[in-house]
Amino acid sequence: LMRPLQGCRGRGVVVGTVTLCLAAGWALQTPGGVSLVVPQPNINATVAQNILLSVEYSCRGIATIEWKHVSSWGTTKIVEWKSGNYINISTVYKDRVTTFENGSIQLLNVGMRDAGYYFITVTEEYGTNTYGTIIVNVYEIIYEDLHFVAVLFAFLAAVSAILICFMWLCNKSLHLFQKKTTHKLTASTTEEIELETIEC
Repeated sequence: LMRPLQGCRGRGVVVGTVTLCLAAGWALQTPGGVSLVVPQPNINATVAQNILLSVEYSCRGIATIEWKHVSSWGTTKIVEWKSGNYINISTVYKDRVTTFENGSIQLLNVGMRDAGYYFITVTEEYGTNTYGTIIVNVYEIIYEDLHFVAVLFAFLAAVSAILICFMWLCNKSLHLFQKKTTHKLTASTTEEIELETIEC
């Protein structure tokens, strides 16, 4: 029972390989064909930064480029354009997107909602297309939080230093007051003793 299965698998691999080679040969012979390179598939950015979603495409015919943003808030079409023709930018991104001839786009002033997946589709006029993905992570600016903590720490240190000085002055004043009171008490006690002696 095992031998026929192995024979079938071997035939399946051969048929699959032949089919793949024929498909590759057909793709090379077609007049069109489009390729896409994504040099930086993962981008880390901070809030209010400008980021470049860099790609490089090549094709023989005229291509249509489309960018979409997918995040937990949903899917949004950013921009679509045909090289040398129209550019259609979504109203949400109207003043925040710059397009480039090589298919790249620049996003201005990114926020936390800009984090997510960016999908580019390059479609050639002959119908062939290719896809690319860039993951964008957007982080809060940490140094502002550290600045606040540093200022708060400096303020608390200054307040505690003033309180320590105030307590030291109070302690000195109390010491001086106690010395004067002790001296007066000693003087009045001496006077009382002298008066008692005279009365006797």
